[in-house]
Amino acid sequence: MINLGIIGYGYWGPNVARNVNNCRGINLVSICDINESRLKLAELTYPFVKAYADPNELINSDEIQAVAIVTPVFAHYELAKSALEKGKHIFVEKPFTSNVRQAEELINLAHKNKLIIMVDHTFLFTGAVRKIREIIDSRKLGNLFFYDSVRVNLGLFQHDINVVWDLAPHDFSIMNYLIAKDPVAISAQGTEHFGRGMEDVAFIAAHFNNGFIAHFHCNWLSPVKIRRTIISGDKKMLVWDDLVSDEKIKIYDRGVEFNDPNGIHKLLVSYRSGDMYAPYICNTEALQLEAEYFSECVEKNVEPFNNGEAGLKVVKMLEATDKSLRNGGGKFKI
Repeated sequence: MINLGIIGYGYWGPNVARNVNNCRGINLVSICDINESRLKLAELTYPFVKAYADPNELINSDEIQAVAIVTPVFAHYELAKSALEKGKHIFVEKPFTSNVRQAEELINLAHKNKLIIMVDHTFLFTGAVRKIREIIDSRKLGNLFFYDSVRVNLGLFQHDINVVWDLAPHDFSIMNYLIAKDPVAISAQGTEHFGRGMEDVAFIAAHFNNGFIAHFHCNWLSPVKIRRTIISGDKKMLVWDDLVSDEKIKIYDRGVEFNDPNGIHKLLVSYRSGDMYAPYICNTEALQLEAEYFSECVEKNVEPFNNGEAGLKVVKMLEATDKSLRNGGGKFKI
């Protein structure tokens, strides 16, 4: 049984606390928040935990073996570094850190102290993403052509990060988990509309060496909420709509075929349009599975797949996106 403390009880913290408290392998012993009203709410919800207003008091406690850091990204590095230096395993909300240097330092510190880093890429534990991974690995889609993701809604505007750092970590982490090869460069276009100096709309392309391309649309100014991903292969095509209650994934037996028997001027294009089917998807809450996985990794000293290196890949993509946004949309190596 792992004794765990949570730092941050704002928007996402209550979800982490609920699932950690329900996890058989974790004992929730402390919660910290610098906001007095949020800390009082935590105490009312979990009267058996120790409540801290100072995160250093929680980190320095000999009672805990692991710390969940569920704060704005600007605070991740200092809190994670302090926890690792005190010999605590860490569970860190996405994105992992504010820059690549910070991520690399935390990874090295964890390796040195033989500690586990898990980055909270929650979507990797959803039934939909796990099913898509299974479908891709089975080669049902064939050779992949492109990956297209739309994650848009009206707000929520963040005060300290742009729309890319808010929304894109979800889709970057999902793509990195699903696609075997790593992107080599990023190009991006974006803009902001309220004089804040932070983009609220962005279009991002991740470039690969094999002709595959991934595209991401992140937007805080859409009148409708859309969470849709299309993955196309030469055998079949897949559409994932995360907002529908059933048939979240649809697989289409559709595609194009080219025949060129007598030269390019007689190129023949044929279109294939076959059946569509929707596979069964497990509905277990993703954060519950992630909490159980964190417990297992710590107990068995197993490196998680959503480890510091996975978080670092996402931060590298975020940094390259920012560079492209600042430089007219040019390609920047990851």
